[in-house]
Amino acid sequence: MSDIATDAKAWFDANWDPEITLGEWWDRLGRSGYGFPTWPADAFGKGLSSDDARAVNEIRAEAGAHGPPSGIGPMMGGPTVAEHGTPEQIQRFLPDLVTGKHIWCQLFSEPGSGSDLASLQTKAVRDGDEWIVNGQKVWTSGAQYSKWGMLIARTNPDVPKHEGITYFMIDMEQPGVEVRPLKEMTGGATFNEVFFSDARVPHENVIGEVNHGWSVAVTTLSFERKSLGAGGMSNMAGGGAMLGISIGGEGGPATPDLTQRVGDLVNAGGGAMGGMGAMGADMFKLIPMMFGKQGDALVRQDLARLYTLMEISRYTGLRSKAAAERGDAPGPEMSTGKLMISNLMRLMRDFMLGLEGASGMLAGSNAPLNGMAQWITLFSPAISIAGGTDEIQRNIIGERVLGLPPEPRPDKDAAFKDLLVGTQR
Repeated sequence: MSDIATDAKAWFDANWDPEITLGEWWDRLGRSGYGFPTWPADAFGKGLSSDDARAVNEIRAEAGAHGPPSGIGPMMGGPTVAEHGTPEQIQRFLPDLVTGKHIWCQLFSEPGSGSDLASLQTKAVRDGDEWIVNGQKVWTSGAQYSKWGMLIARTNPDVPKHEGITYFMIDMEQPGVEVRPLKEMTGGATFNEVFFSDARVPHENVIGEVNHGWSVAVTTLSFERKSLGAGGMSNMAGGGAMLGISIGGEGGPATPDLTQRVGDLVNAGGGAMGGMGAMGADMFKLIPMMFGKQGDALVRQDLARLYTLMEISRYTGLRSKAAAERGDAPGPEMSTGKLMISNLMRLMRDFMLGLEGASGMLAGSNAPLNGMAQWITLFSPAISIAGGTDEIQRNIIGERVLGLPPEPRPDKDAAFKDLLVGTQR
């Protein structure tokens, strides 16, 4: 056992207590650095490589201890503040994030500037030691529960659109911030629209430099694409065992035991979306058997397609791990993984509905697997939009990874105030 693993085991043995509350445990875990071990040591992490961090998480799991808080804040906001924030900002914002006391949201997209994010029109005007914010954001996940929002706003309209943006941490619990949930096809309300009417942000909450927030926003988006993409979901790849399963024979009806085993896999992943992460060789081996189609040649062909994408996903994950070990921030190659997971979602949707046949028209508890395929079907378009549309990912891959000529951008050097974008006229 390495020194890092030995130290981690000693810490978990001394500090994990199943009798304390989750809040008390998160406080211990977050402040120790073992909650987010790849973060810098001066930003509530341990500065560990991905391999060492994986060893720490395995030791935590062996101890039976709960994992750290999750969500947009830890996934994207914390690493961004750790990279661009001042020491004072790190000490002010991150403690309540890593200990689960505060939830963060991302205030980037707007009704008139989705894919062209830099054309955003929410404005922030300096007023002494504060900034006054007016405008609207949309597709903001978890805004109704958040204490802090990662906000990018226009602070200088006299320069090109990428140059006049500033990155703020805004208090969501103040007058002038209105959150309206948006109902989705799935029946949930994950997303929201947010309206700012003379909301205020202290100048000390600017992350990075005034008018240079685009580079900070790109860091956040890179972490988002890493977490949403194939690199962040590489555990979906079941390995070579996926095509090595015994799927010959004529098949037969699903047994109660088989149904239970599939249900256990889904529940282990935390439900429909969590089950996506739990899927792999075992999941795809069992599901066709439930419908007596394990010997179907077309099913085998679809399994081969899924396996191919999962192997590409695994490779992307290895590239991501290598970059993390070098200490590199996520780069444009993360768009490959993001695009891959969009394709995987669509293939899973079609594969599962194809297996269900007419039962695919059912929903909820009336459908097979408690409606998991139907939920994936309704949610799959969101994966192609969240974190940047598939079209944007292709542009990033073409221009910044493959080195292809960029698309013509006549507005690149023009002052933002002279552009006709969105609803600005």
